Amino acid sequence: MASKNSIKVYSENTYYHLYNRGVEKRPIFQDDQDYAVFLSYLKEYLLPKNEEALRKKLSDPNTSYKEKYKILRLLRLNNFHGEIMLNAYCLMPNHFHFLIKQNSANSIDTFMNSLCLRYAKFFNTKYERVGRLFQDVYKAVMVDSEPQLLYLTSYIHQNPIKNQKKKSASPEVVWRACFSQPSSLPEYLGQKKTEWVHPEDILSYFSKTNHQLSYQAFVEQAEEILPIETITIDYV
Repeated sequence: MASKNSIKVYSENTYYHLYNRGVEKRPIFQDDQDYAVFLSYLKEYLLPKNEEALRKKLSDPNTSYKEKYKILRLLRLNNFHGEIMLNAYCLMPNHFHFLIKQNSANSIDTFMNSLCLRYAKFFNTKYERVGRLFQDVYKAVMVDSEPQLLYLTSYIHQNPIKNQKKKSASPEVVWRACFSQPSSLPEYLGQKKTEWVHPEDILSYFSKTNHQLSYQAFVEQAEEILPIETITIDYV
């Protein structure tokens, strides 16, 4: 029997919660470089690829062989700009979460397979290991309502705070813990601007001037309003 959320039916202009974790719950990120490489792959896949400029640089006699090799790699690389929009993410030591809007049918499958295979190759080379890095194929859940969409971003951004809540930490400590892992929360709070992260659809539901109606207040209060277990996956 197929595992939950492993059988996927995709639609255009639809939001999806995507996630995966390491085989046997092992770490898939062991240091800052691992996180940075994974994020750099997302950037290359999601930003537009200027093929004309790349080919012009490739034909320039002043371009070094090293630069030409890099350009050829970029030209061959899949690109999902205009097909995939990353709305939210969080990277944890042994798993990751994405909220993605797919603009064309079946782009997600190619995107996720490319990303996971490419990162697994990097990880296995770096740590001199062989075999699968991820436990299974990635999982996908279609988002079918506005409340689910909003609370899903809160769930994603709250992932780093679970241990702090178990320790009965203060609200201030819990909130700071939200920033302990790479995530899109800084983009949602206006602390950072990243071209390939798109919080605007979600932020349109919240106030920029009234803190009580802001996205930060929503994340701080979300579990009190709707227990996070109601949308938690049975996976991580």
